[in-house]
Parts: sequence; structure tokens; C-alpha cells
Amino acid sequence: MHAFDVLVDPVRRRILELLADGEHRSGRIVELIQTEFSISQSAVSQHLRVLRESGFATVQVDGARRIYSVDAAPMREVSDWLDRFRSFWEPKLSALDTEIARGKKDRRED
Repeated sequence: MHAFDVLVDPVRRRILELLADGEHRSGRIVELIQTEFSISQSAVSQHLRVLRESGFATVQVDGARRIYSVDAAPMREVSDWLDRFRSFWEPKLSALDTEIARGKKDRRED
């Protein structure tokens, strides 16, 4: 499965956002996602399975608990793809930085 096929789903993106902040028990992920998206426990489990099988998430079994964490390796595929387009927005962001700095300087001088 291509990285963008995984990331196209808002539930999977949200799970990855949670995991980017640190490890989470599967039960906690289910609670948070059910609250935010009003989906069943089995639907959340399906999304976790997709993330595991695609390499975006890893799981450690600790007795009856499953602890999920993010695996950033597949994000390199996304980053590599985006690299081709960075030249379109980087000059604009640099110009914006310059204007912001200029505005801060003007306010300090007033």
C-alpha cells in the first residue's frame, strides 16, 4: 500500500498524530478515536491494523495490553515525494519570514 493511500483517511492521520506525541495503549487510542469520530471499536482496530501492516505503526505486546508507537520510516516516502514541490513554496515562505521580521522591527521602532 502506498503511503498516500494510508494517509488519505482522516482517522488514520489522527491516530498517527496521537502516536507522534508518544506511545499509546490500544484501549486509549480506541477511546479517543471513538469520541472524535463516532466509530466502533472494530473500525478503530481496522485502522490500527492498516497502520501496522503499512509500517506506519508498531505494536508491543505487554501481557493483555498492546502499546502502539509511530514508525517514521514510511514518512520518508512522503517527504521524498514532497521534496519535488518544496521549491514552489519555500521562496514564498522565506519572503513571508522577511516581511514578518520587518513588521516586528517596525513595531519596535515605533
